[in-house]
Amino acid sequence: MPAAMADQGWLARWARRAVRHRWAVVVGWLAVLAALIAVALAAGAPFASTFQLPGTETQRAFTLLRERFPQQAGDQALIVFRAETGVASPEIRPRVEAVLEAARTLPKVVAVGSPFEPGGQGAISPDGHVAFAAVQYAERAVDLDPADVRPLLDLVERAGGDGLTVEAGGNVVQRAEHAPPGVSEAIGLVAAVFILLVAFGSVVAMGLPVATALVGLGAGIALLGLAANWLDLPVFTNSFAAMIGLGVGIDYALFVVTRYREGLARGLNVEDSIVTAVSTAGRAVMFAGTVVVVSLLGLLAIGIPFVGALGVAGAAVVAVAVVIATTLLPALLGFAGRAIDRWRLPLFHATDTGDTRSVWYRLSRQIQRRPAWWGAGALALLLMLAVPVLHMRLGFSDAGNASTRLHSRRAYDLLAQGFGPGFNGPLLIVTDMTSAPAERRGPALEAIRAALSSWPGIVQVSRPVVNPTGDTATLTAIPSSAPQDEATQQLIHDLRRRVLPSATADTGMRAYVAGQTAASIDIGDRLRERMPLFFGAVLGLSFLLLVVVFRSILVPLKAVAMNLLSIGAAYGVVVAVFQWGWGAGMLGVKPGVIEVFLPLMLFAVLFGLSMDYEVFLISRIREEYTRTRHNAAAVAHGLAVTARVITAAASIMVVVFLSFVLTPERVIKEFGIGLATAVLVDATVVRLVLVPATMELLGDANWWLPRWLDRLLPRLSVDEHGLEHAPAAAD
Repeated sequence: MPAAMADQGWLARWARRAVRHRWAVVVGWLAVLAALIAVALAAGAPFASTFQLPGTETQRAFTLLRERFPQQAGDQALIVFRAETGVASPEIRPRVEAVLEAARTLPKVVAVGSPFEPGGQGAISPDGHVAFAAVQYAERAVDLDPADVRPLLDLVERAGGDGLTVEAGGNVVQRAEHAPPGVSEAIGLVAAVFILLVAFGSVVAMGLPVATALVGLGAGIALLGLAANWLDLPVFTNSFAAMIGLGVGIDYALFVVTRYREGLARGLNVEDSIVTAVSTAGRAVMFAGTVVVVSLLGLLAIGIPFVGALGVAGAAVVAVAVVIATTLLPALLGFAGRAIDRWRLPLFHATDTGDTRSVWYRLSRQIQRRPAWWGAGALALLLMLAVPVLHMRLGFSDAGNASTRLHSRRAYDLLAQGFGPGFNGPLLIVTDMTSAPAERRGPALEAIRAALSSWPGIVQVSRPVVNPTGDTATLTAIPSSAPQDEATQQLIHDLRRRVLPSATADTGMRAYVAGQTAASIDIGDRLRERMPLFFGAVLGLSFLLLVVVFRSILVPLKAVAMNLLSIGAAYGVVVAVFQWGWGAGMLGVKPGVIEVFLPLMLFAVLFGLSMDYEVFLISRIREEYTRTRHNAAAVAHGLAVTARVITAAASIMVVVFLSFVLTPERVIKEFGIGLATAVLVDATVVRLVLVPATMELLGDANWWLPRWLDRLLPRLSVDEHGLEHAPAAAD
């Protein structure tokens, strides 16, 4: 390609500068990475989502608690005991008391309760087999190092046996059991290395995407550590960001390196090959990455801080991956030069040429001979995978859905056995008495307690706890059903709409229901309110961007519809595994509800990721159609030259996402399965079957665009020929 053509656009000009000043670019990136890591280590903050829900009943209750009750210095863990002979039996009680005495000597522990002390009878189950004791730490769970909690876990592991089961649970233990980052990332990286070796057949070509992905991941995680000072980031943010960052980082670099090697194979020199790769594949990467970033940042409009913060986290790592693929990678390619294929592996060879002998070309022509049959079969498969989504139940998973390998899960089960399924999901009733006369507050609280106690579905109600100023009180109600049961959700609706309004009528008091299940209801209501607008905005933006890029109406419509099918299939598989329990045992989780924010997050991430393959494939089809004006041949050629790299890219994403099912966090397992399913379906059923089938059926109409619209739209191209030879718009 002549230099003049290669330098069209600012991206091409930047790529040429990056090649010529590659030492400065590489050293600059290393300096930025080192500075970010150093600052994050010095000034970063721990992830500690407070799950704020502005404008909801749950948030009003939590605000009252924060403002009117003295702040407790630290958080609690629970030690749970179980003995068939009874925890108070002569042979068991001394062992229980010995465990509690040992717990009082543990680091950061300031107090340990006892089920045997006066007033502690409520900590022993009705059958006497299960008991618990609260372990008060001096610090909040988020501030405790897992090493501070390890002595407690060691204690309970030593104490069990000979008729006594001892476990530890609670928020402190759950946070300490979060897996440290690194294991899943390492497994995903090793698998990605193998796939890249198969795709490129060269150690050098394999190393560049891996190196740039690691730099991007390091920079992204460091940025999130700093952002935690201002954002409400959940504890699983690092795992989520690593999963997204590693997948897109390798994929984006893979597209650019593939296009660079094609340029060399066509006889271009090193510099022009890099410029061509960045101005075509790099532009496609920027386009797809922009869709992901905008979709994720759109989560800020949902109005749930931790969901918006997760969106910012994902957008940050994707943005870093895009910048690295278009800045650092060209410089590294300049260093590699023609040695990109050095240290070749004997069994693997290189690039798809798109000739009529390739298996991908023959597959496309086979599909194009019977497009209606192939298209109908692919559509039926996707719809079948999506069927379970019709039965999706949203909520918050808890320790009861975690792996049985964890102490917190086993403690949860013991408490449910001893005290009933609702014990692990108490409802917190917060009563604002500011407007009630002082002399009426006591009787009114007792009336509320009586109304709660008599309502079906509640098995126990605590006595009211009043704050020092006497204007706020709390009661704890234990449901008869488990936290994730539909009966518990219906109970909360009944309390909010009927029981509490009736009990507080004419008292001047307001009572609010809070707790985990109540929070999931409030989040679900907020999401249902905002999701149609969010989905519409993402779909509309994606459609408009594709219209601008491909100068077509039907291609963008097809892309949006197919992306929705891929996402629907991902939703269906997530429901089948995590809600219905198909294969859940192999993942070490118990069936339950789907995280209330998961569908929204998956939609935001997957719609952008699907654009990677759409833009990469359709841009090559469009290039060939621009050159030949033969739709069927262009589709077959485009599939032939991109199928290998799309398959490799999808395989990398799938193995990276699946590697995260090894983490103990259920929500990360859900993300991993959902993302892997969507990418697998999108790169196989959609790109290899539905795209050639539908584009064959549509023929030249694929590229139809009204002339008046063509004149209005800005010019943006991701193909090598640009828009100077674009297909003519129609009247």
